[in-house]
This record gives sequence, structure tokens and C-alpha cells, in this order.
Amino acid sequence: MVPGVTFNFEFWERCRPRRSTYPACRAVIAAREQDRDYDVAMTRAIQCAYYEQARNPSDDETLIQLAEELGLDVDRFTARYRSLFAQQQLEKEIEFARTLGVSGFSSLALQSASASFLIPVNYGDAHPMSSALQSVVADWHG
Repeated sequence: MVPGVTFNFEFWERCRPRRSTYPACRAVIAAREQDRDYDVAMTRAIQCAYYEQARNPSDDETLIQLAEELGLDVDRFTARYRSLFAQQQLEKEIEFARTLGVSGFSSLALQSASASFLIPVNYGDAHPMSSALQSVVADWHG
């Protein structure tokens, strides 16, 4: 659950739930191809669609609609989203996450030129994450 966001339980009536986040990840990759700023915009749109609007971000139709709502070139987005490139890029990003020691998502890792550090995620309280980040940064400059 996202703090401060109330889940729209109509999702369970309107949607056929599926547990794969791969379509949403490919959508972020396809959006990013049009402009790096669309990475965050698409991520937020996907979260809003799921949590608040009872729209399934595992459905191609939902993701294509979100691209249109964001003002993306929909034909270009759709082609890239469905492409082998998007799948290969997703696999590459998953492998990179594994090299950081990430074993589940959502995760937070801080990387320097010589090392990476996993920061324990706490959705209910940002203070432990902030403290861990400050500790790692202090060690770098120590």
C-alpha cells in the first residue's frame, strides 16, 4: 500500500487480477524511449491507475491508454512496448538489479563507483530509510 493513498476496491470487481508487473515495466521502458521524463510520469500514472482508478496495469489496453493520457506518441509507444527491445531491456534491468543484490521489488539501492548498498524499505515510515541513506553517504565521505 502507498501511504496516504486509499486503494479503490472496485479493482476486484472491474479487473481480472494478474500478478505480473512485466507489462507495466515494459510500458515504463517504452515511455522512457520518447523522453526520460516519461519514466517517472508513466510510473506514477501506472500507480494511480492501479491504486485509485481500479484500472489494471497488467492490461495492454490500460497501458496504451495511459500513454495517450500522458501525451505520448501512442503508435510509437505501442510498437516499442510490444517490441523485443522492450523485453530485452527489461531483462537487462532485472539482471542489473540482481548484481546490486536486489531479490525483491520494490527495493532501494544506492550505488557508488565502487560499491552498492541495499537500503531496507519501510513504506510506513521514511525515517529508517533516510537514516540508512545518511549513514551510507557519511561512510563514503568519512
